[in-house]
Amino acid sequence: MKPEIFTIRPTTGADWRAIRDLRIEMIRDTPTAYAESLQDALGHDQAEWVMRGERGTAEHGIALAALTEGERWVGTMGAFVPNPEAGPLLVGVYVAPEYRGRQAGLADSLLSRIEDWARTEGPQLTLHVHEDNTRARKYYERQGFKLTGQTVAYNLDPTRNELEMVKQL
Repeated sequence: MKPEIFTIRPTTGADWRAIRDLRIEMIRDTPTAYAESLQDALGHDQAEWVMRGERGTAEHGIALAALTEGERWVGTMGAFVPNPEAGPLLVGVYVAPEYRGRQAGLADSLLSRIEDWARTEGPQLTLHVHEDNTRARKYYERQGFKLTGQTVAYNLDPTRNELEMVKQL
């Protein structure tokens, strides 16, 4: 089997259909990994999806898509600066199940591009990961993120928490 070749690029408003479809796939795959329910995602109109696509070239923000040679969307990551004191925040991380793992290298490639961008915005990259998402937390730890001890109530279920992790860039 030949290795898969991926294209990683910023999203645009014209990508709205693919962004919508991938977001729905993401939420179905790991419902607690995102701050949005499937019902809410399905209820968004085209204008919302176009706006999300435009995050790929936003000031103080980035949204990346990973596509196979056949143009299938198989991964995404984004980041933005919620305020100058906070610095960049990693969000919307997803890699399709069949493209996960160290050998595929897709998550690593996406994260490398996000980190390159984040260095232009601040000295560290922060993320929040659901306390039950052990797979993601272990990945982030392997990539040099460390738990800060801070938590944020998970917006879809305030009885659960998201754990804050930070990586010095």
